[in-house]
Amino acid sequence: MRSRFLDTPVKHFYPNYSSLEYLRLCACFRDLRGICWGAEDPEMLIEIRELEHHAVDFDEHLAPGVIDLGPDVQQTGELGARGQAQLVQEHHGKHHVINDIRVTGEVITKVEVACARCLEPIVQSVDRKFDLLYRPQGADAGREEMSVTTAEAEVSYYQGEGLLLEDVLREQVLLALPIKAICREDCRGLCPHCGHNLNQEQCNCAEPVEDPRWSALKDLREKLN
Repeated sequence: MRSRFLDTPVKHFYPNYSSLEYLRLCACFRDLRGICWGAEDPEMLIEIRELEHHAVDFDEHLAPGVIDLGPDVQQTGELGARGQAQLVQEHHGKHHVINDIRVTGEVITKVEVACARCLEPIVQSVDRKFDLLYRPQGADAGREEMSVTTAEAEVSYYQGEGLLLEDVLREQVLLALPIKAICREDCRGLCPHCGHNLNQEQCNCAEPVEDPRWSALKDLREKLN
């Protein structure tokens, strides 16, 4: 015998059913985990079938470690993300419809990366607004090559029945970081011989003998600088 509680529409218990919290609650009901306290949170999946009925708002506050940023980036503070996802349908003929997902919002956090010269840790602040369009994987297959415009540069792709919000946030945090972060402009880096941090103390390694054949190029570089 099924419980009447599980048969009751979730929105009767959760009036703000256009939010990501509502989607999570739906996932709990589908997996029979909604009545299990302490259960692991479902993935932050924005589903096409939900977007077909309404836009989905999100307001996330994620502790370090919830989103994997890779081995070179460590989240040091809470990650805050607010925004909205909505469905954008492209009609191709009478029967073919492509479901695009538009995601707009902002992500704010702090992360730690290594200085590209001396490898000492640096804390970087992230505050990035985004307006993205995600198309189904393979939707553009067979299209002729086109020049990438500013708008097209913001297009990505999703697979399956929806889009993981954590993938969106991970991508935006990583894009907000410089390719090579340095702790300060005059960072001296590491000694190429012994690996000593030259910002802290000069090492005793002998200076390499300069090849006189490069002297002309050295003079030119100094003039350009």
